Amino acid sequence: MRENRAQISAEFLLVFGILILVVMMAIAFVSNQNELNIAMSAARNGVNEGLSTSSSAIYPEDTFRDYSMSKTGLLSPYTVKIVNISYKELGYDINYDKKWIQFEVYAKTSERFDNDELVSIGDRINYNLRKSISISFNSTQATNKLYNPVFSPHYVYTTANVKWI
Repeated sequence: MRENRAQISAEFLLVFGILILVVMMAIAFVSNQNELNIAMSAARNGVNEGLSTSSSAIYPEDTFRDYSMSKTGLLSPYTVKIVNISYKELGYDINYDKKWIQFEVYAKTSERFDNDELVSIGDRINYNLRKSISISFNSTQATNKLYNPVFSPHYVYTTANVKWI
């Protein structure tokens, strides 16, 4: 009569336990990768927003006033092409207790700008990149008005100067 009773074998319990451990480790890996994918998508959106406003010569009033004095080349529309947006992990930031990710934007323009003007264009690109990441992770309250650095649950994000090709 004992043969009719269902019993779970030790092998089945062992396999099921290992499967649960593998799934839990995969979830941790996938969640970190998802966080980086969200950050990269937000970075691309931010770069595009920064390019569209600055290349159209749409600036806040104080920036327009500053450019009127010293960077008049930026007051008329211009063309900038983004070649690449990438990031690299720079290790663990003990100040924020998070992994440190730095975004790098590579761009080119056929316009003749001096170095100060290129730096200004790059600053606007990086500002919008960081702002977009901050909005994506709802961390605008945790950063400063320049959105530098930006935070997500597991990472702290910064930007390198735009590299002009």
